[in-house]
Amino acid sequence: MAALTVAGLAFPLGASSATGRTQELWFSRYVDAEWFGDLAAEAITTGNTESLLLAMNRYHELYGDSVIVVDAAGREVANSGVPSDDPAVITLLTEARRNRHARQPPHRLRPWDPETMLVALPVGRGVRIEGAVLIETSTGEAIEDIENRLAVITFLSWTALAVFAVVAVLLSRWILGPLMRLSSSVRQLTGSLPKPVAAAAPSVMQRHYGGPPEVRMLAQSFDSMALAVTESVDAQRQLVADTAHAIRNPLAALAIRLESLERFIPEEGAAAYRRTSYQVDRLSSVLDGLLRLAVAETPTGFAAAHPDGDWPSECLVRSAVADRVDEWQPAFEAAGMTLAVEPSPVPDDLVAAIPGQVLDQILDIALSNSSRYAGAGTATRVTVEIVQKCVRIAVTDDGVGVSPAELDQLVNRFFRGASAAAGGTGLGLSIAAALATRHGGELSVESAQPHGLRIAVRVPVATPHEKR
Repeated sequence: MAALTVAGLAFPLGASSATGRTQELWFSRYVDAEWFGDLAAEAITTGNTESLLLAMNRYHELYGDSVIVVDAAGREVANSGVPSDDPAVITLLTEARRNRHARQPPHRLRPWDPETMLVALPVGRGVRIEGAVLIETSTGEAIEDIENRLAVITFLSWTALAVFAVVAVLLSRWILGPLMRLSSSVRQLTGSLPKPVAAAAPSVMQRHYGGPPEVRMLAQSFDSMALAVTESVDAQRQLVADTAHAIRNPLAALAIRLESLERFIPEEGAAAYRRTSYQVDRLSSVLDGLLRLAVAETPTGFAAAHPDGDWPSECLVRSAVADRVDEWQPAFEAAGMTLAVEPSPVPDDLVAAIPGQVLDQILDIALSNSSRYAGAGTATRVTVEIVQKCVRIAVTDDGVGVSPAELDQLVNRFFRGASAAAGGTGLGLSIAAALATRHGGELSVESAQPHGLRIAVRVPVATPHEKR
């Protein structure tokens, strides 16, 4: 752009400068030729050429230009050095005697043009032509001036280009430098991660980018990093799942052996036996929770997270809530608590864009949390409402709740509140939050007023084309 701009200014400026210097020379000689024409008219009329020759010689001494005057018949009247047999001179004198002389320069002077310029005018007034006058002037000084001006314009053009180039380099480094450093950092980070398996790499990462090389390099580095990070995270999840699977079988065998040894345990070892059995059961629960969490946190685009294609991808909200409440009613009664669904204007045929078994898992975790930690004599309410384009299901109890500082940590793995009773793995709410997020929803934990805890899940309502 800078080169085009400079060229767009330099070429017209150079042409204009050459044209101006050419016209300056030509018109100055044109005026001189008119003056000689007046002297020649008098000399041709009187036959006295002395004054004319004197003026022509002085002119030649002063400017170095030669002058020739001819009469109407083309006969030479006076000449101060113009080659009269030159075809160009003959042609111009003939045209001038016919009153067809040029009134503008033929073209602008160029460095390679001839060293002389011819300016011819008729001698006489009006239509009466008494002869012609021609001045042969040197173009050397004018061409030298033009060359000097062109040299200055060229120098300034290259200087401007150099300035533009420096500014462009500095500006591009200022803009693209952070991109290059970011791309280098991304490549280093990618190199430190496990290499992605080509056969397992998602096809969405294989892109071809346009644009500047630095931006293409950065985009490709990000794609490579995304592949490596995705593969690494997926491998970690798979490791958790594989480890849990590998440990479950020996753990199940250990539980069976412990159960078979129960009748052989003496009275003094019964307490230790019960503690051991409890720890085995708790370890089994932790492994089950880790398996569910690994599946819940697997991105939707990976095979490990895909449900069977025949499974429905939505469910009736009111039906799922009523089923879970009925299922947990005996557990709440046994714990000395009450459980009820509050009336709601939500229609019975409202469909949520989440598989029924997933919503069941989330509600089971919320209800289990309430029945385990709210305490005897408390009441738990389940509410269903529509918020914008989502359905919100909340499980609220009026138990002791948790401190505000612990609310945000309840969805963290293995976190247990300070007032939580014994039991549990600390994975339930983490699993519920991961399941909700994976299906486009959100799980929130907040304090209930005046006391208690509210676990709410918000999931999108199925659009008509999603319903089956």
